[in-house]
Amino acid sequence: MREIIFDTETTGFDPQSGDRMVEIGCIEMIDRVETGNSFHCYYNPQRPMPKSAEEIHGLSDVFLSDKKLFADGAEELLEFLGDANLVAHNAQFDFNFLNAELVLCGKTAISQFRMVDTLAIAKVKHPGAKLSLDALCSRYGIDRSHRVKHGALLDAELLTQLYIELTGGRQIGLGLADDKPAPEINERQPSQKEAALRRQFIAPRPHSPSTEELERHATFMEDIKDPLWAET
Repeated sequence: MREIIFDTETTGFDPQSGDRMVEIGCIEMIDRVETGNSFHCYYNPQRPMPKSAEEIHGLSDVFLSDKKLFADGAEELLEFLGDANLVAHNAQFDFNFLNAELVLCGKTAISQFRMVDTLAIAKVKHPGAKLSLDALCSRYGIDRSHRVKHGALLDAELLTQLYIELTGGRQIGLGLADDKPAPEINERQPSQKEAALRRQFIAPRPHSPSTEELERHATFMEDIKDPLWAET
């Protein structure tokens, strides 16, 4: 199963009021395993970047001024996304911006049925807990020390690890065998007799009743009236 874990950065909170997407980062997974393929792009929003938004992701008007328009890179993005399910944290936010950009350039919006929301999954697993990406990374021991500001690709990489944990976890490098190499196929295996001789001898435990136990048993038997085994 192919899935795309993605995150976006924007100029604000509402595409319907004119806010635009300025960055998208995507990580490809197949059967819950990262393939190493990713997609990352910045976009010129054609509008000023609010200071409050720039403080979150650090993307300034100057930095974005020479970046491509979303319309110029839409096909490349859609080709990478393909028909995979799209995983995001608070996914409705990212879907709203992605679909708004697609509609603006005459493309078809992506179906909501492809949306997988890790925030919704986390609410079921951890009701009442803090469910931000930062809080959940801390809960699952995911290293985010290199995350100074929000960034779409960096957050997608963190979310990929979190998604794996939320959907069952994965113990990378778990070893169940000892350090001895496996025997060659042609190596002669010991016979049952040889194997028996190699086993460590363990002396049998004493199991005979003590004198005290025999006396207690005899007293117990005398107290039984008309036992069945005494009938002839």
